Amino acid sequence: MSPAGAVPPVLGVILAGGLARRMGGGDKALRPLAGVTLLDRVIARAAPQVAALCLNANGDPSRFARWGLPVVPDDVPGAPGPLAGILAALDWAAVTRPEIDLMASFPCDAPFVPCDLVPQLAAARRDHGAEIAVAASGGRTHPVVALWPVALRGDLRRALVEEEIRKVERWMARHRTAVVEFARDPVDPFLNGNTPEDLAEAERLLARHPELA
Repeated sequence: MSPAGAVPPVLGVILAGGLARRMGGGDKALRPLAGVTLLDRVIARAAPQVAALCLNANGDPSRFARWGLPVVPDDVPGAPGPLAGILAALDWAAVTRPEIDLMASFPCDAPFVPCDLVPQLAAARRDHGAEIAVAASGGRTHPVVALWPVALRGDLRRALVEEEIRKVERWMARHRTAVVEFARDPVDPFLNGNTPEDLAEAERLLARHPELA
């Protein structure tokens, strides 16, 4: 058992399996932000917080070869959304890292994700006796930025395959969940690069706050 206040070993997954329709298609993770890919920026923030890191992505994994991360594809057909990526990573964790009980999910298009995200979520989950801990900012939750127990993977597979649940919030609502509010100063740490306009705004913020790079 981990001592009080310690963060147990956590697997991290960067979710890059979406279709990026609002970005015009292609891989959002490979889009540049001030000359550095979104994926590089998320890895730099996520990797120090976790014991191991993988990438959820579909299609030819060789396009991500230079990062040296395990690439875990969805195994639920029909592009059902981020829950499929979360499930794929939970299954991968259970098989390859059975000693790890928790998984943190990071969106591939959130270049300012907090560097203390995992310890904050782990503390809230422990202090509130919750199963899941999820991030929030400005009073809005960010369901794909969360800490998940690997033990929920069977329940999630049933929800996805048998009940065809697609919304993360709908499935999350079935489980005890702690919400952790993160400050939006100097920027919203969960700003998403969903569109070219979002990336332009992120670039302006980086120019004003170079410490975020």
